Amino acid sequence: MNEIFLMNGYGVYVWLAYLFTLLSFTSLYLITKIQLLKEQRKYIAKFGSLSRAKSVIAKEQKLNKEILVNTLISKI
Repeated sequence: MNEIFLMNGYGVYVWLAYLFTLLSFTSLYLITKIQLLKEQRKYIAKFGSLSRAKSVIAKEQKLNKEILVNTLISKI
């Protein structure tokens, strides 16, 4: 068991590399998630109080469709 952690003297470097990678991926995920939530709040603030006719027009626009699709995917 001790050999797995030590890896012939290279264990410190290997485990630090794993730790660095894990921390990098975690921070990247959290930053992306925070930005997504921020953009969703902006979208709701802009289009949340539209009338029915304006809401239909907004949903037909290409950019808004992409945002709505991403919102549905992120909730899954």
